[in-house]
Amino acid sequence: MSSNTEVHIGIDRMGMFVPEQYLDVEDLARARHVEPAKFTRGIGQSRMSVPRHCDDIVSMGANAIAEILPDIDIDRLGLLIVGTESGIDQSKSSSLFIKHLLNLANRIESFEIKEACFGATAGLFVAYHYVAAHPDRTVLVVASDVARYGLGTAGEVTQGAGAIAMLVSADPDILVLNDDAEDYSDDINDFWRPNGHTEALVDGKYSTQVYLDFFRHVFDEYRDKTALGLDDFGALLFHLPFTKMGMKALRVALEDADVDDRKRLEHNFEMSARYSRDVGNLYTGSLYLSLLSWLEHADLDQAGSGDGSLAGTRIALFSYGSGAMCKFFTGRIQPGYRRGLRAESHARMLNARKRLTVQEYEQLFDEYYASEDVQTEKPESGFYYAGVKHDIRQYSRA
Repeated sequence: MSSNTEVHIGIDRMGMFVPEQYLDVEDLARARHVEPAKFTRGIGQSRMSVPRHCDDIVSMGANAIAEILPDIDIDRLGLLIVGTESGIDQSKSSSLFIKHLLNLANRIESFEIKEACFGATAGLFVAYHYVAAHPDRTVLVVASDVARYGLGTAGEVTQGAGAIAMLVSADPDILVLNDDAEDYSDDINDFWRPNGHTEALVDGKYSTQVYLDFFRHVFDEYRDKTALGLDDFGALLFHLPFTKMGMKALRVALEDADVDDRKRLEHNFEMSARYSRDVGNLYTGSLYLSLLSWLEHADLDQAGSGDGSLAGTRIALFSYGSGAMCKFFTGRIQPGYRRGLRAESHARMLNARKRLTVQEYEQLFDEYYASEDVQTEKPESGFYYAGVKHDIRQYSRA
C-alpha cells in the first residue's frame, strides 16, 4: 500500500452467495466407511455446498454482487475484479460475463486474477491502490470458486462452492485497511490444476505444512516490524480450506499467549469459522467468508454486553494461495460496519438449502462438467449458467 495517501481505504460492503443445496459430511463419512468424527472434529467441517450445473463462478459471482448492488453508487464504480482458480475460459475473463449480467457501464474496467486461493486478496490490494489514486471511485472485488477434489479422495470432505463480493472505497463502512502488510512467496508444488483437469492435484500433508510455515514467517516478520503483540488484536482471521487448518495456524500464533489473549482469540476464531464449517472451501473466498462470519456472529455473540459493537477493533488476516503466495495484513472495524452486512439474509440463505443424499451429490459431481451443451436446471431465483451455444457460454436470470 502507498504510505503517501491520507485517505482511509477498505471494505465498504460485503455480499455472499452459496448454491441451494448441501451435503452433510456425516452422511459422506458413513458412505466412505469413515468414522464421522474424523470429518466433523478432525477436519472441522459440518456441511459442504454442492453446485449444480447451473452454478458456476459467473452466476455465483453475479448473485453475490446483486445482494449489495442496491447500495452501490454505479456512477462511482470504476473497476470490477474477479479472483478465482475455477476459470471458465482460457482467454476471456469471468468478470466480463458478470459485468454484462449486471448491466454495468462499458466504461468500467474489468479483469480476472489467478493465483490459487490468493486471487481475491490480490484483487483487494489492486483495488486499494486504484482507490488511493482515484478516491472518488469504488471497486468491486469478487471471489468465486468451485472447490473439487474427486469422489473418494482425501480432499473430498473439504470441497465447497460459493462467492463473496466486496465493495472497496474510501471511508468505508466495514473495514479500513492498514499500511502494514507482510508478504511472502515461493515456487512450491503443493497444489495445482493442470490444463484439462477438472479436479485439483494436491499433496495434502505438504500443503498444510507449507501453509503453516508461510504463516509463521509473515507473522514473525510482522511482529518484528511493528512491535505489535497479540493483545493489540481482537481477532486473527485465516484462509480456511477447512476449519482445522486455521486452528493449526492460530495455535502457532498462540504459542506464547497469556490466558486472556488465548481465550479471546480462540473464541473469535470460532465465530469466524462458523460459515466455513457450514459451507466448505471457497478457495479465493475462504478468508473473506471468515471475515464475514466473524463480523456477523461475533457481533451477535457480544450483543448481551453493551451494544455488542465491534467498532474500533483491530483485526489481522492471513491470506494463502498454494503455489505459493501469502499476505498477513490488518485493518480496523469501522463504526458503520453493520450497514455493510446482511446477517439475516445470509442466515435465510443457508437455512433454506436442500440437504442432498450422497447418491444425489455424486450424480451432481459426475455431471457438473459432462454436458455443457444442454440447457441446465434453473435455480429458484437469481442468475444461472444456461449451457453453451455455438461455443459461447450462456447465462440467464430466473
